[in-house]
Amino acid sequence: MNDIWAGIAAAIRLILTADADLVEISLRSLQVTLSALAIACLIALPLGTFLAIQRFRFRRGVIAVLNALMGLPPVVVGLVVYILLSRAGPFGVLNLLFTPTAMVIAQVIIITPLIASITHQAMRDLWAEYHDLLISLNTGKLQRVATLIRDGRRSLMTAALAGFGRAIGEVGAIMIVGGNIEHHTRVLTTAIALETGRGDFALALGLGFVLIGLALGVNLLTHWLGRTEVEGRW
Repeated sequence: MNDIWAGIAAAIRLILTADADLVEISLRSLQVTLSALAIACLIALPLGTFLAIQRFRFRRGVIAVLNALMGLPPVVVGLVVYILLSRAGPFGVLNLLFTPTAMVIAQVIIITPLIASITHQAMRDLWAEYHDLLISLNTGKLQRVATLIRDGRRSLMTAALAGFGRAIGEVGAIMIVGGNIEHHTRVLTTAIALETGRGDFALALGLGFVLIGLALGVNLLTHWLGRTEVEGRW
């Protein structure tokens, strides 16, 4: 119990003093996570919507694989990305290993199936409602996807936030491909792991509380920008 109170005190102290390392690590965490989220949404939202409206051979198999990938172990993703980006790997010439870019790549692989699967579930229900109208208007596939994404944006926001929550809390894959290098690839989760290993539980808890506050802040800001509370859509 004393460690928890010490962690709270450490978190308050770090925030009130605007600790330079905390600000740097927090901004890097947001930069990596939001970059990965933007790329993953560009892939997953159209993919999930397309799977909801299009019937094709092996569609059920594709959806089953997508759902299975939601549980993909992050450390395995980190290992695969590490091998691909290492000097002996096919993309070693790009020198991306132990950079924020490698961390973004790992996070994109981890959260894309999650966002796509949630999108598919949401768009499947919306497609049942819009099916007859869009068919009667003789719309193309791209028009149907764009229409469903636009009208289902509140459900898609939930999918994106789920991806954000998983990405910002990721540590295994990030540690492997990023290396937890100070002032370069260290983020909140890897800093917490480092301080825990050092036995500084108060600072680790303090960073943990900052991480939770950061995640809650982004979620509340997203809901506020989406004006969900104004329109009674909670």
